Amino acid sequence: MIARLSSAALVATLGVALSSQNADACGCFAPPDPTVPIVQAGERILFSVNNGVVNAHIQIQYAGEARDFGWLLPLPSVPTLKLGTEELFTQLINATQPRYFVNTITTGTCGSPFGRGIALAPSSAGFSGEADASGGGSSPLVTQSSIGPYDYAVLRADNKDAMLNWLTTNRYFIPAGTDTTVGPYIHPGAYFLALKLKSGKSAGDIQPVVLEYPSDLPMIPIILTSVAAQPNMGIQVWMLGTGRAIPRNYNHVVINDSQVDWLGQAKNYNDVVIKAVSEAPDKHAFVSEYAGKSSIMVDVLDGPNRFGNTADLALITDPAAFVEYLFAHGYAPSSNSSQGFGPVRSPALPPLLKSLVLAQLPFPDGLTSVTSEDNFLQQLRFYLGDYRTQHPAAFAGWTSTFDPGSLSAQIQEKIVAPARAAGALFRNNPYLTRLYTTLSPEDMNRDPVFSFNPGLAEVSRDHTATLRIDCGIGGDPSTSPATLTTEQGWVFQLPNRSTTPLLTAGPASLRVETLAEEGNPVVLIDNGKKIAQNMGCGCSTVDPLFGVGLLALLAARRRRQN
Repeated sequence: MIARLSSAALVATLGVALSSQNADACGCFAPPDPTVPIVQAGERILFSVNNGVVNAHIQIQYAGEARDFGWLLPLPSVPTLKLGTEELFTQLINATQPRYFVNTITTGTCGSPFGRGIALAPSSAGFSGEADASGGGSSPLVTQSSIGPYDYAVLRADNKDAMLNWLTTNRYFIPAGTDTTVGPYIHPGAYFLALKLKSGKSAGDIQPVVLEYPSDLPMIPIILTSVAAQPNMGIQVWMLGTGRAIPRNYNHVVINDSQVDWLGQAKNYNDVVIKAVSEAPDKHAFVSEYAGKSSIMVDVLDGPNRFGNTADLALITDPAAFVEYLFAHGYAPSSNSSQGFGPVRSPALPPLLKSLVLAQLPFPDGLTSVTSEDNFLQQLRFYLGDYRTQHPAAFAGWTSTFDPGSLSAQIQEKIVAPARAAGALFRNNPYLTRLYTTLSPEDMNRDPVFSFNPGLAEVSRDHTATLRIDCGIGGDPSTSPATLTTEQGWVFQLPNRSTTPLLTAGPASLRVETLAEEGNPVVLIDNGKKIAQNMGCGCSTVDPLFGVGLLALLAARRRRQN
């Protein structure tokens, strides 16, 4: 297996080992969805595998001094490198993030202020990853160049000292501990990709990267990531292919949904995942959060007529008209509303595009106390026209370097081309899987490898519990007795509607299993009986996967209750 891992595809975002530097939270283009659990992820990667070639989109987020930014990735072959789009991950999260709903039903003569299908769950995911790299000697160098905001080098990794010396000599940041953790990736035929920011670039210029390289299976070099990982660091992986993806050398966990705080907006979802993963051998396991058609992402990034025509954009010499064109042609991304009311349009340009525009049309210092950068761009015609005429002092010393040709060229390179390339992936690969886990540094001792099993069932992102309120005659639904039945069939008897279900101290995992390229899951740990015992009277399950014997036990329990 070690030899197989060494030759497998591997890409990951690595953290800078500086305790004073924290990554900024990932912004969302749409208002937070109240049915979505909050999840902090340290790494986000989208893999696709076709004909022995791995395509990897990797989100890089970093806050700190540009000179301290670095990114170092082991690879099985020499990659090609392109720029990616931040919007890919925002839209992937919007489309695949688990959602928890509670369907409320009332019995008796009371009216229900809650209605049916009320969504009771959390907000959208944040991101707390940091990035990492290194530099140093000429002998290991395969190639070096630049792309977007980065300088990069590809180095042979058959000699650790030669590689690290080259990185140091060429001023690539090497975090403390790399010398130790890099060892498993040093062998003949191996390579490293090192990134650093170009001189004059800042952390705000950082953009996702896309790597393409020959390899059989994608892999995350988590051992190297441990250099700067935080406890319980979240790792989100999306896989595109012809069928459902699996963690090939990690276990798979199905969470126990009686542990989810259904009536508290599922805000403890990530804690449940952390606990469930910790119950797997060596704490090596992933949860499948979505597995199904990739068509949910078709036209999201590259819909018909989105972006208009960059050739036309280059001819717009009026700054206000130029920015208005961006808003009118989908440069401010939209996302599907989970409430079903159609797309939600962002009132702001995404961060990278905003930085490109403000570099040529800077936000006047005199407007700091009057409005925001986003409002300034959204109402640019007003601020550069009537407002400037009426308040000339606000624009004292203000100069513009607006050049529609150069700005449209930058937008084409950094915004349009990456979005269209990413969008094409979902047309070319019919199946999308989202896997999630959390790992602490001490558990990062095996690099996860991913493969496919097309025979496995789909996994919905949506989960629904039923809250049945018994109002009797003229009762108040907010204080009447209620019964909460989870999706897996666990039942909580509540003295009144406002009561929070008493979450048990039992297992957070319903099952721990292994998934192979063929066949059904092989159950390693089945916690069904233990969960039923921990929940005690008033709680039961109807999950058919627990087996006939358990169903008979629970049926007897129900008869005693009645």
